[in-house]
Amino acid sequence: MARYKDEQCRVCRREGQKLFLKGSRCYTDKCSITRRNYAPGQNGQKKKKLSEYGTQLREKQKTKSFYGIQEKQFRKYFEMASNKKGITGENLLQLLESRLDNVVYRLGYGSSRAQARMLVTHGHFEVNGKKVDIPSYLVKAGDVIAVREIRKDSKIIKENVEANAARPVPEWLEKDEKTLSGKVIRLASREDVDLPVEEHLIVELYSK
Repeated sequence: MARYKDEQCRVCRREGQKLFLKGSRCYTDKCSITRRNYAPGQNGQKKKKLSEYGTQLREKQKTKSFYGIQEKQFRKYFEMASNKKGITGENLLQLLESRLDNVVYRLGYGSSRAQARMLVTHGHFEVNGKKVDIPSYLVKAGDVIAVREIRKDSKIIKENVEANAARPVPEWLEKDEKTLSGKVIRLASREDVDLPVEEHLIVELYSK
C-alpha cells in the first residue's frame, strides 16, 4: 500500500497544528510547528481563506494523517461506519481507534502510530495469544493485546515502555505493565477520542 514518504513535519505544518506523527520529537523545541508555524512551500506564509469544500477536505486529510491511512482504506471505514447503527462520524472514529496499531500506540508500546504500525507488521504483538501482524486488524471488547514473549527483550519495546510510562492510557483500555499487555475493556466512545477532529465535516464531505 502506498504511503506518504515526505517529511512528516510538513504534514503538521500544512494542517497548522501538531498531529504528533514523530513521537517524542513533537514534545520538544525541535517540533516544526514550534519553529515554523506556517504552511510549507514558497507561499506558505500567505493566509488562505478556505471554501466550505476546502474546510471539509482538510479535515478529512488531517484525520487520515492522524491515523496514517490512505484514501481507499479510509473510505472503506466510512462505508462501514455508515452501515452501523448510531452516528456515522462517531462510528468512524471508533473504527479508527479500534485499529491494532492505534491500540498499541495508545498503550504506550509505540512512540507514534507509525512506529506502532511498524512493530505490529514485524510481529511484535499477539491478540488473545495469537500472533497478529496486520496493523488494520480491528480489536473487539475483551481482546487482550500483548507483546509476544520472544519480543519482550526488544530494545525498542523497552525504550518505549520507559519513555511512555507517564502517558495516560485511555479509559477504554486497561494496561498491565508487568506482563506488557493491555485489554480492551470496551470500544472507544466519542468522549475517549482526544484528537482535534470535527468528524461531522468528513460526513458532510462524503455525503455530497
